[in-house]
Amino acid sequence: MTDVAHNLQSLRQELDGSGVTLVAVSKYHPVEMLRQAYDAGQRIFGESHVQELDEKYPQLPDDIEWHFIGHLQTNKVKYIAPYISLIHAVDTMKLLREIDKQATKSERTIDCLLQVHVAQEETKFGFLPSELREMMDEGEWRTLTNVRIRGLMCMATNTDDTTQIHREFRQVKELFDEIRAKHFAGDPSFSELSMGMSDDYPIAIEEGSTMIRVGSLIFGQRNYNR
Repeated sequence: MTDVAHNLQSLRQELDGSGVTLVAVSKYHPVEMLRQAYDAGQRIFGESHVQELDEKYPQLPDDIEWHFIGHLQTNKVKYIAPYISLIHAVDTMKLLREIDKQATKSERTIDCLLQVHVAQEETKFGFLPSELREMMDEGEWRTLTNVRIRGLMCMATNTDDTTQIHREFRQVKELFDEIRAKHFAGDPSFSELSMGMSDDYPIAIEEGSTMIRVGSLIFGQRNYNR
């Protein structure tokens, strides 16, 4: 058994029965390592650079579900629209419009998560909770025919303060519940809360995450000089 397969097996055992979806964050890792994960049964992979994803996509099996988890520029949407399964980090109405436009051209509906900014770091993207409430209330998103808002996504502050991490994840879960009740009552498709990475996913799961994005615990440290 390869290290990747062993790491995946350990994670799956830990998640068994939780109902939490595992996204294997494969950015900066070579195709050979993704194949090892695929052969070990992993089918959902997360990438955050369009060019890298476009290179990997044709080299790997068609039944892979590709998630885009990074900051997505509007001018890059067209490259991944034909095949992307879920875009995790929609952080502006402008981007949501562009995804809808490119999904329409590809004759697809693209699932999206809205990114919430709760971390105490200015470098991270996303809607402030107040901005997200305002956007949802304005309702333009309802006119878009080829995107489907599936839930929310966030990143917690990179800190050793677990109390703060709990608080940030809890804040997003409460916002998720609020938005679901107000705007998606009776719509079971609004069901995903993408929270938690290699360092903090156990806390995220405690606070209600349905989807975790784990890279280094599966693939080891990234090679940034690929």
